[in-house]
Amino acid sequence: MKQFRVQIHYEGYHADFTVQAEDSVESIEKSVLDKLGRNEIKFEKDGFTSGKWITYEEVIDDARPVHYKTVLGTRMATRADEVRKA
Repeated sequence: MKQFRVQIHYEGYHADFTVQAEDSVESIEKSVLDKLGRNEIKFEKDGFTSGKWITYEEVIDDARPVHYKTVLGTRMATRADEVRKA
């Protein structure tokens, strides 16, 4: 099981929460529906969002330092390489 941050935006409302799920769309959807069914998701009015979308991303607790590199003119954060023993 992995932890995922889920954000739901719907016609002026949004919710931001985490779920525990397997690394598959079906498992994440089931976890979100379970939370909705138990009324554990709190929607807040943001007043400016139009349309509807759901995003999710894996939550990684990584203690390695963050480094930056530029790719095609965009600055991106990357983690330090693993230390390799010779």
